Amino acid sequence: MIVGVPAEVKPDEFRVAMRLAGVEMLCTRGHQVLVQSGAGVGAGFPDAAYDAVGAEIVPSAEDVWARAELIVKVKEPQPQEIPLIRAGQTVFTYFHFASNRDLTLGCLESNCIAVAYETLTDDHGRLPLLTPMSEIAGKLAVQEGADYLENPHGGRGVLLGGVPGVEPGRVLVLGGGVVGSWSARIAAGMGAEVVILDIDLDRLRVLGESMPANVRHIYSDPHTVREHLGWADLIVGAVLIPGAKAPRLISRSDLKRMKPGSVIVDVAIDQGGCVETARMTTHSDPVYTVDGVVHYCVGNMPGAVARTATLGLTNATLPWILKIVDHGADELARMDVHFSNAVNMSRGTLTNRPVAEAHGLSIERV
Repeated sequence: MIVGVPAEVKPDEFRVAMRLAGVEMLCTRGHQVLVQSGAGVGAGFPDAAYDAVGAEIVPSAEDVWARAELIVKVKEPQPQEIPLIRAGQTVFTYFHFASNRDLTLGCLESNCIAVAYETLTDDHGRLPLLTPMSEIAGKLAVQEGADYLENPHGGRGVLLGGVPGVEPGRVLVLGGGVVGSWSARIAAGMGAEVVILDIDLDRLRVLGESMPANVRHIYSDPHTVREHLGWADLIVGAVLIPGAKAPRLISRSDLKRMKPGSVIVDVAIDQGGCVETARMTTHSDPVYTVDGVVHYCVGNMPGAVARTATLGLTNATLPWILKIVDHGADELARMDVHFSNAVNMSRGTLTNRPVAEAHGLSIERV
């Protein structure tokens, strides 16, 4: 099989979808790997290193998309990439279709096989290809939030860890999954006072047994969310419904409950965001202020630590890439229910119900 690795074109995205070991393993198995020139530079993988392990370095994205049977990416196809997708071509990447109707319709019209990292499951009901990036995003959320709480960035001038004689900062985490739990751990480690809200009582019990003493875990409902908005200096939006649009937990009118200069980091922005006033931002222009509240809504947070993120992502994706090239996407979907869950659409047929519901579409051939 011919596997293509295009350079990422989403703004400020420095990750690459294939590490050197992956190229070497694919070539050893008799497959061909096309890597667009410069695709790995941001993550520390120069063209010469890919060439040394057997990749063919090609000059343009058009060459990669035109020749490859399997495209492996990090982020969803951008508007300039959608016309390059070929009918029957398998595209394996993060799609987050529920938050982007144009992307959904464009990929349906291309008649490709769209396999989404974020909906591939395992035997324990987890999302193993989303987990490593969620871990990074959770850690970065507090790091970035602490930075934008500083006065020069428009924040209210709060140090999360406080100092002797001064109370620490307060961090509210909405959602106790992978992102939320790591955000809470990092904030607690910095010395902040932390509250995690979640609707899963079993998850709250687990968090209660594993979190530091300066983390409280409380059942989430609209009243409790509103009650804690004025308490918090930093809010991390970490809610997730697999494959679906993120639920809105904070409305525009709720912002008046918050302290001027407080910060929201909406990690759920790639699924539409859990804050009404959230809109996608980039690493080069990451924040804006609404009603005195600083919003950080970067949709590809792990792209800022591309070396770590590339290695973490490809540790998880490479075994599945090897399965795809050995069996093909169609056969693998018949063999493996977890991979089948990752197939969001196939040759013009939308197969993911949360995506269909997000856009008012039916699961049928388009």
